[in-house]
Amino acid sequence: MNFDAPIVDLRTYTIQLRKMAEFIDVFDRLAMPVQLKYLGRPLGMYTSAVGPLNQIVHLWGFPDMGEFERRHAERDKDPDWPAYLTASGHLITAQENRLIRRVDLPSLR
Repeated sequence: MNFDAPIVDLRTYTIQLRKMAEFIDVFDRLAMPVQLKYLGRPLGMYTSAVGPLNQIVHLWGFPDMGEFERRHAERDKDPDWPAYLTASGHLITAQENRLIRRVDLPSLR
């Protein structure tokens, strides 16, 4: 886990109403083993409590864009990855991905 990662992949998935528990189960069983293998441990995973509801957010850190692209390409080729895509497709109503960059503030050093 790289809490000091210069690049963070911030992903927000909107899940069908009353399907969050099912999505989390599918994600944990089918996606996480593959994600951990290629992306490492996430910086965090969260569900929404205020504002837009039925959302799960996860953050993954990377040293640079090349590493982000390489690791995702490898993950996408894994033979176990399609099982997650198939099992989760009916649960996800929207997805938003953002790549954000760390700001180096002197006061935070």
